[in-house]
Amino acid sequence: MRNILTCALLLVLFSFSTLTMQAQNDPVIDKIIEIGKTDNQTMHHLDILTNRIGGRLIGSDNYETAVAWAKSEFEKWGIEVILHQTGELPIGFNRGPWFGRMLGGDNNITALDFATPSYTVGTKGVQRGHVLIEPKTQREFDRMKGVLKGAWVLVSGTNTGFPIDYSSDAEALRTFTIEQNAKIEIENDEIRRYNWENRKNGKQKELLPLKEEPALFYNQMVEAGILGIIQSSPVPITALYDRKNIDSMTWDNLPKIPDIKLNEHQFAKIEQMAKERQYFQLEFDIRNHFRMGPIPYYTVLGLIKGTEFPDEYVVMGGHLDAYDVATGAADNAAGVTPAMEAARLIMAAGGKPKRSILVSLWSGEEFGLLGSSAWLRDSADKLDNIAAMFNRDGGPTVPTSVSVPQAMFADFERICSPLNAINPKFPFKVN
Repeated sequence: MRNILTCALLLVLFSFSTLTMQAQNDPVIDKIIEIGKTDNQTMHHLDILTNRIGGRLIGSDNYETAVAWAKSEFEKWGIEVILHQTGELPIGFNRGPWFGRMLGGDNNITALDFATPSYTVGTKGVQRGHVLIEPKTQREFDRMKGVLKGAWVLVSGTNTGFPIDYSSDAEALRTFTIEQNAKIEIENDEIRRYNWENRKNGKQKELLPLKEEPALFYNQMVEAGILGIIQSSPVPITALYDRKNIDSMTWDNLPKIPDIKLNEHQFAKIEQMAKERQYFQLEFDIRNHFRMGPIPYYTVLGLIKGTEFPDEYVVMGGHLDAYDVATGAADNAAGVTPAMEAARLIMAAGGKPKRSILVSLWSGEEFGLLGSSAWLRDSADKLDNIAAMFNRDGGPTVPTSVSVPQAMFADFERICSPLNAINPKFPFKVN
């Protein structure tokens, strides 16, 4: 709570006092600090954004709810609201609950620890199947094609957060790799023959390693009827989104199979059991749902107009969107809610800044800074009039310093001096 309070008041001082340079003697600043210490609402905003709304990717119902909530809060506080359309997605996505377990086999594995990237498909209800290790050559695929139907397939590689790419470019790479492995397989046949012929004299050659490419026979396995693919994931598990295919998705062209990122320790045990041909099954229930598009998405801008220089701006805020396998508290509700509270405190204290304050809750940051980039593109006429910009996207830790150019040092020392009276445990320093 004290960390969030300090952050909110820091944003207030930066966005308000930088415009007056009278932080030490300004009664409005004193009132802002008093309200911030006795009636701070940052944790209330944080609770709503993370526990009532939760993870909020652009394209999701939750993101639209977050936009509507932030807009209503700004309006309630008397702040003008601008919804800046960043763009639109061809399809939307909502994440539901997910569950997995092992049946038979290792009794030490019960509940499976996994996640799926956003904008990937879920299961068709509860789906149970046997486990196979993916084929690496055409010969292997042909040999196991008949048992692929209804199987969960373990694929090579390590999870980076993104799903296996099934685009045409990825398929071209797979085709090339399959051709390379076919040539290596012929060479390995010769090596095996040589080793057999020289088995008694000790002259042996090592087999050549096959080329690795996760889900090498992706499309062929899908056509054969596999239930899904499973890839090893470092812990903690990272689940991002389908960045390669999201722009080309349509309602009639959605992903075909679940892409599961499984705890690396469980994956290793399951892979060993599959190599030993133990019989066991995995069961998954993954509720990933899509929405018909197009889905527009917006940055929420709260505008407190300046009294003397309304066309000059101080910008503060953070990104509103968040990945949806968790609540998005640290990344980035911890940046959004102090900025919102800073705006509320200014209005509650009767603040009248000389320059306009723009509280920016950016959209689509997790997909590549989409909201802020779109606003910059559409606001070229404002860029030379931005006096300062303060963005928070560093988690819930307390801010303890700021680094500024030498020419601004004295002003910032005056601006930040009230912070050191808030909590002696967290002294604030201007560098």
